[in-house]
Amino acid sequence: MVKSRRVQVLLILVVLSFLLIHFLPCSNNVHMEEKPSPVHILILSSWRSGSSFTGQIFSQHPSVFYLMEPAWHVWVKMYQSSAKVLHMAVRDLVRSVFLCDMSVFDAYMSSQKIKSDLFQWETSRALCSPPACDSFSRSDIITAGNCKTICGKYPFSKVEEACKTYSHVAIKEVRFFDLKVLYPLLTDPSLNLKIIHLVRDPRAVFRSRENTIADLKRDSNIVVGSQKTKGEMGPYNTMQAICKSQAEIYKAGSQTAPSFLKDRYLLVRYEDIVRDPLARAAEMYRFAELHFTPELQKWVHNITHGKGDGARAFDIESRDALRVSQAWRNTLPFQKIEKVQNVCKDAMDLLGYRLVQSEEEQKNMSLDLLFAQN
Repeated sequence: MVKSRRVQVLLILVVLSFLLIHFLPCSNNVHMEEKPSPVHILILSSWRSGSSFTGQIFSQHPSVFYLMEPAWHVWVKMYQSSAKVLHMAVRDLVRSVFLCDMSVFDAYMSSQKIKSDLFQWETSRALCSPPACDSFSRSDIITAGNCKTICGKYPFSKVEEACKTYSHVAIKEVRFFDLKVLYPLLTDPSLNLKIIHLVRDPRAVFRSRENTIADLKRDSNIVVGSQKTKGEMGPYNTMQAICKSQAEIYKAGSQTAPSFLKDRYLLVRYEDIVRDPLARAAEMYRFAELHFTPELQKWVHNITHGKGDGARAFDIESRDALRVSQAWRNTLPFQKIEKVQNVCKDAMDLLGYRLVQSEEEQKNMSLDLLFAQN
């Protein structure tokens, strides 16, 4: 009887030991190996504000999956609607992209789509390197031109496959005009969303838009309606709407921000980036929880200290970024500057851009006076 009990006790101890050895360590390993939640970064801006360059600061980082303006597909498909009406569709698409669910594009593309059907796909280093393309390394600095030549014919499924392998997902978008539209994303437990709000001097934006007016026609019609884009005041009506929205976004993100926006909204002025590119890139990387590698520091310096004059409006190339950012002072007639300042005065005051009162002041005012520190 005693012997039988001893055998039972031994059997129980063996079973308990087996469970401890094989199950507890296993569950611990699962916990330790669990991937941290991705960080989601939305670069929120407007057309011709330096957002493509700022997007590249993130795109070239080896930890970032980046897409440039995915909502372009929504606006092309639903071009007869207004920006306000399209806000919900744009938000839903952006949320799906952040979660690496690329089936959302099925509503806006043909069923036979390939990777190169995605708007400006070649500006994404992540879509130009494994697993989306095998011709480059994930650590390479990759130009859009080189990528477009080599990496276009991969299946669309590679977009989602690549997205799921990155710790950060970044989107550059110019089709939001109200920060409150994004509140559901900021309170969504499945997202870890941070917003970088990039603004630029409206006078520089206006000058750049004049050079690309045909390319922006459809977008301008959606922003203010086709009737308001016509005639001499058309460009100023569009600028007024853009300036108003940028000011409202800033106020909602900083002055009247809800608690869930704490430490998740960062205002960046394009002029401050080009005046001190390394410091501003470092600031944005810290905000996004990214390491500023020596390779990226070199790239940021080189691309902002070149000899180019920015003549090709939609290309990201090495240029004298500070000089190009101030081109409006030498090329824009003072009469136009006065009109831009009139429709954008509230936004300029709020965002730290000072008005110029004369043509002489336009040409000669120092940068420190033109751009007051916030």
